[in-house]
Amino acid sequence: MAPVVTRHKHYSHDYRSTESKYVVCEYCRASIDAVKYHSHRRIEQVVEKKMSEKYIREESMIRGPKFVARLRSHIVFENTPVKLFCTVKGYPTPKVSCWFKDDVILDISSGKYYVESCVGYHALTILKSATDDTAMYTAVASNSHGQASSQASVIVKRYKDEDKCTPFSWFPYDYALLPEIKYTKINISFLEAFGVTFGTEGDKVTLSSKMTISPNLANLQPEALWYRDEHLLKESKWVKMESGGGVAQLTLTHLAKDDEGLYTLRMVTKGGDAVHRAYVFVDDGPPPVPQAPGAPMDIKIHDANRDYVIVSWKPPNTTTEGPIIGYFVDRCEVGTENWVQCNDSPVKICKYPVQGLFEGHSYYFRVRAINSHGIGKPSRVSEPIAALDPTELERLHAAQLGGRLDIVTYYDDLEAEGKAPGPASKVCVIETDRTYVVLTWVAPVYHGKAPMWYYIEKLQVGSGSWQRVNTKVPIRSPRYAVFDLSEGKDYQFRVLSANMYGTSDPSEPSKRVKTLELKSVPSAPGQVVATRETDTSVLIQWAPPKDPNNLIGYYIDSCVKGSKNWTSANHKPHKKTKFVVHGLTPGETYVFRVQAINELGLSDESQESAPLTVRAALKLPSAPYGVSLLYCDGESMVISWKQPIHSGGAEVRDYYIDKYNVAKNMWSEVNVPPLKERLHKVGGLTAGSVYQFRVYAANFIGLGEPSNPSAQFRCEDWKMPEPGPAYDLICSEIRDDSLVVQWKAPIYTGASAVTGYYVEMSKEGSDTWSLASQSSVNNCYLKVKGLETGSSYVFRVRAENASGIGMASTVSDTVCVKALAGAQEIKCGVDEQSGDIYLSFESCQMSESSQFVWKKSYEEITDFSSGISVKTSGSHSTLYFKNATKEDVDTFSVSVTHTDGVSASYKISAEELDKLLALSHEIRNPIIPLKAELAYKILERGRVRFWVQAEGISSAVTYKFFANNKELVNCEQTKMSHDVATGIIEMVMDHFTEESEGTFTLQIQDGRAKAQSTLVLIGDAFKAALAEAEYQRREYIRVKEGPHFREFLSIHIADNASVTLVCKVANLKKESVFQWYKDDAEVISKVPADLNSGVCKFPLTDFSRKDVGLYKATITDDRGQDVSQIDVSGKAFDDIINDLTRIAGPSASELSIQCTAEGIMLQCHMKYYTQEMKIHWKHKETKITASDRLRVGGNPAMATLEIVEPTDKDKGLYIIEIMDPEKTHSRSLDLSGEAYEKAYAEFQRLKAEAFAEKNRGKVVGGLPDVVTIMEKKTLSLTCTVCGDPKPMVTWSRGDQEVELSDHFVISMDSSKFASLTIKGVTLEDSGKFTMTVQNRYGGESIDILVSVYKHGDKIPDIKPSPALKRILPPTGPIILPETKASSPTPPAAKPSTQSAKSPAPTRGMKSPTPIRKK
Repeated sequence: MAPVVTRHKHYSHDYRSTESKYVVCEYCRASIDAVKYHSHRRIEQVVEKKMSEKYIREESMIRGPKFVARLRSHIVFENTPVKLFCTVKGYPTPKVSCWFKDDVILDISSGKYYVESCVGYHALTILKSATDDTAMYTAVASNSHGQASSQASVIVKRYKDEDKCTPFSWFPYDYALLPEIKYTKINISFLEAFGVTFGTEGDKVTLSSKMTISPNLANLQPEALWYRDEHLLKESKWVKMESGGGVAQLTLTHLAKDDEGLYTLRMVTKGGDAVHRAYVFVDDGPPPVPQAPGAPMDIKIHDANRDYVIVSWKPPNTTTEGPIIGYFVDRCEVGTENWVQCNDSPVKICKYPVQGLFEGHSYYFRVRAINSHGIGKPSRVSEPIAALDPTELERLHAAQLGGRLDIVTYYDDLEAEGKAPGPASKVCVIETDRTYVVLTWVAPVYHGKAPMWYYIEKLQVGSGSWQRVNTKVPIRSPRYAVFDLSEGKDYQFRVLSANMYGTSDPSEPSKRVKTLELKSVPSAPGQVVATRETDTSVLIQWAPPKDPNNLIGYYIDSCVKGSKNWTSANHKPHKKTKFVVHGLTPGETYVFRVQAINELGLSDESQESAPLTVRAALKLPSAPYGVSLLYCDGESMVISWKQPIHSGGAEVRDYYIDKYNVAKNMWSEVNVPPLKERLHKVGGLTAGSVYQFRVYAANFIGLGEPSNPSAQFRCEDWKMPEPGPAYDLICSEIRDDSLVVQWKAPIYTGASAVTGYYVEMSKEGSDTWSLASQSSVNNCYLKVKGLETGSSYVFRVRAENASGIGMASTVSDTVCVKALAGAQEIKCGVDEQSGDIYLSFESCQMSESSQFVWKKSYEEITDFSSGISVKTSGSHSTLYFKNATKEDVDTFSVSVTHTDGVSASYKISAEELDKLLALSHEIRNPIIPLKAELAYKILERGRVRFWVQAEGISSAVTYKFFANNKELVNCEQTKMSHDVATGIIEMVMDHFTEESEGTFTLQIQDGRAKAQSTLVLIGDAFKAALAEAEYQRREYIRVKEGPHFREFLSIHIADNASVTLVCKVANLKKESVFQWYKDDAEVISKVPADLNSGVCKFPLTDFSRKDVGLYKATITDDRGQDVSQIDVSGKAFDDIINDLTRIAGPSASELSIQCTAEGIMLQCHMKYYTQEMKIHWKHKETKITASDRLRVGGNPAMATLEIVEPTDKDKGLYIIEIMDPEKTHSRSLDLSGEAYEKAYAEFQRLKAEAFAEKNRGKVVGGLPDVVTIMEKKTLSLTCTVCGDPKPMVTWSRGDQEVELSDHFVISMDSSKFASLTIKGVTLEDSGKFTMTVQNRYGGESIDILVSVYKHGDKIPDIKPSPALKRILPPTGPIILPETKASSPTPPAAKPSTQSAKSPAPTRGMKSPTPIRKK
């Protein structure tokens, strides 16, 4: 009976009742939920039908928590784990902050429970269930919009054999039995998973993961859930999902910065899930305007109502653009493509209320940022939102009529009608901003069919009056936003209910609320700390800002140290205070900074982090493996092991061994001092005992995990005649069809020496072994060929001696026969500079601690005394042979540590070595090529420089100079030198005399290379060199001892055709005197000599034949005199005229007409003209000869041709030709037709005016300007007049002519002398008198001022003013007298001396060697 008693003890009545309660409750709750579901679904169907034409999307209005996957009930046996999990969605992301057990908060800190929360997934695990864990468990999810809960029961049973057949036999008969729940465990392993991804706005990106599913059951396929920053993603036009066949894909069809974030793939099964995460970065696309800001992001719609919505967004990063001025918000009605700008001026904060919407219409919204450069790209459009009353669904009611018939109505339709509604209650403000608040209130209990609406009144505290808020549409919802409020003011609000029957009393006022004032941006974040993460990423952490001011997130920038070229690490605000910056260059050094953002913009930058080089973080090494026994002598064992697969980023320096005596069941340390090699003899063992070993590896960070215990080794003396196992098998030089197997010789050789090795191989997963070579191998390496590309193999080695083949080595690691991407081979050649033979290798992979290991016959090269050297730079390493011999005919290999097996080899054959040595000899012993043969140059003081230039020489070059087969010595008289950089070898001979005539030779030797060059200086060549040397010797003495000409006289002609003599003197002192001479007569220059700069100039103004002569300049002081002269005549004069003609010709203007009183003049303006220039005039292609009637001349500014007294014969085409030595410049004018008629008429007019001017009446002189006279005196005004015919003279006073009287006497003597005499002047005679002289050709008048003063008065001081002659025109037409016989024309005037100056020098002429005087 004991078992029965025990059974009843464990399964008491209380336990059965408790268990039954939860089972029945589960079924009842499921039934109630089903009823609620059908009712809710019926209402939804009516709403969908009612709103089918209003584009409403219900999902965009759901914000509260909602369980996508609810908790499931479990029945388990005790001592087994139980996991309850669920999935929740909502916005903001709901949190499951507490779990309940039978309505009591669960104590998570007890250690019995384990809670998980990740991107909407929440789980509670009972690690070891007991019967007292039988209960109802509840998960409560909450966010700012509400709460939701999910429940499930857990029944824990004790397992007994006798109860196995009827586990629920104790249930009452009226309860249905639950079937036992059994889940199939599905294991998911990711084979290929998406990594960190970088994209640009507008790109298409696919995230793909391949996985193995075991067991892969068609009816139990896992569900693929994708999350971005803990938000569950759904199919949309931006997001496409595919899953099946072991592949899950997420395609982002058109990237926007909203898509940036941490993407999580959860493969969910009933038994658990598999998770993979990676970050996706989205960079700004090209802006519409250069330097315009990027697009805003995360467009959200808040408080959608019948006529307004509130739009919010997040600002873009502006690391490389200017600061943002503001934003424009645009809207577009669904079904159209017409975007309308909502705000006239940019809004500065990232929130804007959009008013004026039409009820029942759906809209899209977008935002554009603007800065000083222009408007940036628009953001991604928001989800469509409908302008609807959010309480309309709450007024629906579903009633069950019986059976499956339901009816859905509005509560309004069920109530009575005929009275006004009651007042609203509990008015409160749930959101406050700078210019608006959002109100909510509790609607009154209303019984009526008439529609009800609300009025809102506001009160600014202190004003004392309530104001009704004007709204464009009736307020039907107990939630509304009140706009157009003042910043920083206190308000109260109240609500009135109304219908067609009246208005209720006002509600109780809300509590006082103060609108927000415009705050500033956040303060700068605190200290930024960068730490190593991977070889392409860095972890950034920082302190939050002291003043967050409604912080939205952070932007992180990175910059290569020293460049100041900052780039954005993220383009979407990051909410946490740590971030992993990806996409960095390995080995590069960066600094980082952080900016905080809120709705007003970005804060100041934080201080820069300390510079950090991008390298993988150091970690502990992984465990060694492959512990094997190599030899045992009965008291000790020699063991070896393989190095850790992962060194942790630092070199593995030490190893520690533990031994385990199986009999004693105890681990103990073998060595206290660390081991450096992977081979160790463990002593102090007991013969016959069985041991196991494990090994630890240590690096700079610390001690890693131990290896797995080795196989059990019995401590017995090895006496077999065959050799022991080889060890330390590695595979290198892996290519697509071959690899090299290397090993080390056995420690135990057996009864005789090892004579060879056999290499065996097997495909992975196969038990069949085959020989890699048909015969044994004498070396400890073998190149295995003919392997299948992509197949995996393992290898082992057996040693052989005279007694037979020994035991097999430990199996090598599995090797996939596939070459590394970018794998290179060793290159062999000869260095072109040194002639050294080399083997060069470029590694396709490198890490911070990678090293090149060169081997000969696969044994590391450690002896570098034989002329072998290694040079490594970055990923390139070269092995040099300075003195290669036949011993170097061998196989050389190289491997790169801390890579994925980068290695290669090269076999140097005897034939190849001979060719390499021959090429090396040619390079080391070349004939020195010469750029220039031996030549000479005369230096100052008469020294001679002999020089030669080689293509290249080394610092060890030697050379010898010979003169007439006699070697010269390097001394002061023959100083020798060379320049390795230029290859020049030279000798300077101090004394070059007549004895120096002969042959000069230079012999060069550089290493074994030689060169020779010879110069012959005899006969005329020697005499010319000697003369030049003597001249330079004399010149040196002259220049060094007294004043001298550094630059001798030369002629400079400027672009403006000015001619100047120029020279330059040097070695002057204050007493030095400079003088100019022309034809030995001293002349004075218009430009004084500038002895400070030494430049002296003598301008030849208006250069012409007058300037011909011998010019000389002297510089003299007490030390002596130097002279320079130049002859400006003959060819020199002609050259100057030619140069002036070259300047004047291109500048010549077109011919123009200028009439004179003598005839018609043709003019050609140019920069300079002188009659010495070669200029021809032509009339009708006939050259014109100068005469009295055709006057050829000009002035410095123009050339002229004057036609005196022109006739019809002078009509025709006139041409001027300006001829310089290279080119003729022509200008022409057609003097005929209208041009001639106009010119001839003008000539006649000027001729008539000249005749009239010559013969008109004139006052020659004699009259004063002012006359001062005492009264009663006699005044006589007399002057001389002329004119032909004789002019008539009149006197007037004021405007009246003076009449003859006793007081005024007028006379005219000899028709030349006119006078006015005033007798007995009185004060009335003071005033202006005018004298007029005139004949038929005209005349002139002049004024005289007369001042009369009384006797005794002071003589008045009247300042005279210049007498103004007034020219009087002819009284009739001018008739020229006819000449009976033509009188000879006066001789043509010679051209006047030119005075115009012309522009700057074009070239100069140096005088011959001057006369030197001392």
